[in-house]
Amino acid sequence: MSRRSRTAAVFDRELRTLVRTRSLLAVAAAFALIVIAVAGGAVGAPGGYVSLTLDLLTVVEVLVPVLSFGIVYRSIRGDAERSELDVIRTYPISRVEYVVGVYLGRTFGVLAVVSASLAVAGALASFASPSAASFLATHSAGDSPIVFVRFVALAMLYALTVSAVITAASAAARTTREALAVGVALVVAVAVGLDLAIVGLLSGGVVGGGLEALLGVSPASAFRGLVIELAVAPALASPPPIPAASPAVSLFGLAGWTAISLGIACLAVWR
Repeated sequence: MSRRSRTAAVFDRELRTLVRTRSLLAVAAAFALIVIAVAGGAVGAPGGYVSLTLDLLTVVEVLVPVLSFGIVYRSIRGDAERSELDVIRTYPISRVEYVVGVYLGRTFGVLAVVSASLAVAGALASFASPSAASFLATHSAGDSPIVFVRFVALAMLYALTVSAVITAASAAARTTREALAVGVALVVAVAVGLDLAIVGLLSGGVVGGGLEALLGVSPASAFRGLVIELAVAPALASPPPIPAASPAVSLFGLAGWTAISLGIACLAVWR
C-alpha cells in the first residue's frame, strides 16, 4: 500500500466517524443555523453581498474556531483513549501519514459545514433590496457575487488553519481533559486573545510600528484583513484610507500557523 493509500484510508475512517457521531452533527447544525439566521436577518437591507459579508465577518471569525474545536479536538486524543492508536501503530503507517489523514478527514467536515452554510447565506442575499448603498461603487462590479465568493474562499482558508491548530492540541494532549482544556484555550486565543494582545502592545507603546506584521501573527486578524482587502475593498467606491492588512503577510501568517501546527502534531502523536 502506497503512502497516498494509507493517508486516504485514515481520511475515509475519519469521515465515517464524523457521519456516525451525533454530537458532531449537532455542532455543525448549530453553526449552520446561526450563520443562516444572521443572513436571514439581513434580507432586505441595502448593500447586498458587501453588507452580508460585513455582517458575517465577525460571526465566522468567532464561530469557525468553535466549530473546528467541536469536530477536531477529540480526533487523535480519542484514538489514544480507546487504545486504537496502539493498534494503528502496528500497521506500516508513519506519523505524517496518520496525522495528515486525520487532519484532512476532520477538516473536510469543517469545510463542508462552512461552505454549505455560507452558500445558503449567499442564496438568501439574492433576496436583498436591489437598491445600491451609497458607499458602493457605481459600476456593475461594485456589489457582485464575486465579493461573497472571495469571502467564502477566505473563510475556508481560515478554517484550514484553525483545524490544524486544534489537531496539534489533540495530538499533544495526554488526557481527554487536557485536550479539552488546551482546545478551549486555543479557541479563545485564536478568536479574541491574540487580537487583544496586539491591541495591548499597541496601546501600551510596547510596539510602535509593524502593525501589518503583528496582524499576520493572529489568525483571526489575518483572516479579517484578507476579507477587507481582497473581498470588500475592491467593491467600494474608493479604497479605505488606511489598509486593513498586508495580504501577503496575512497569507504567510495563516500558512505558518498551519505548517507549524501540523509539524507539532506529527512530532507529538506518539513517542
